[in-house]
Amino acid sequence: MSSISDAINEIRSKLPSSVCLVAVSKTHPIQFIEEAYACGQRHFGENKVQEMVEKAEQLPADIKWHMIGHLQTNKVKYIAPFVHMIHSIDSEKLLATVDKEAKKCNRVIPCLLQVHVAKEETKFGFLPEELEEFLASDCLKNLKNVKICGLMGMASFTDDTKQIADEFEQIKNLFENAKNKYFTSDADFREISMGMSNDYPIAIEHGTTIIRVGTGIFGKRYYQV
Repeated sequence: MSSISDAINEIRSKLPSSVCLVAVSKTHPIQFIEEAYACGQRHFGENKVQEMVEKAEQLPADIKWHMIGHLQTNKVKYIAPFVHMIHSIDSEKLLATVDKEAKKCNRVIPCLLQVHVAKEETKFGFLPEELEEFLASDCLKNLKNVKICGLMGMASFTDDTKQIADEFEQIKNLFENAKNKYFTSDADFREISMGMSNDYPIAIEHGTTIIRVGTGIFGKRYYQV
């Protein structure tokens, strides 16, 4: 069985220099993250606040933690002091809460707006028409402690590569439209977070700048009994 470092190096060898690899360490133990860290990996993704906080307390301070899971407003305060980027902003209320908690920490937190294009009800995010409505509103103007850096999205969980490609292309088009219409002077609006272990090569073909790989690095999710 290949090691975690082997898996990371193999993925890196295929990545354009413009694409950031986020190792999704959710459910995996500290020693797995330490092995990834030892081979130079610094970006890690978690989807539960408590797990991220516990790991951050035990691991090196230069790790860049990405919150990639659905985030409840009452949990934001726990990660606001240190989170590198929040990928899963899916409501005006959540973004306002992040802004408020970031201000308390004297930080500006980079955020991605999550969009929902998959053919699955279980996924979170703004529908395309909701994203347009949100960006057209004035709600972003008064938020000084968050930085909207781009979009995040997931394709449907399917073996149909054409459907996956079409959905990634839809996310890319939403990004381009938002940039051209609402972020023309903002050099920071440049990130597209899409692509996971099973579909990241397709995401790269469609312009992703961040891929989120868990199983492809750490193996199947690890649950303590």
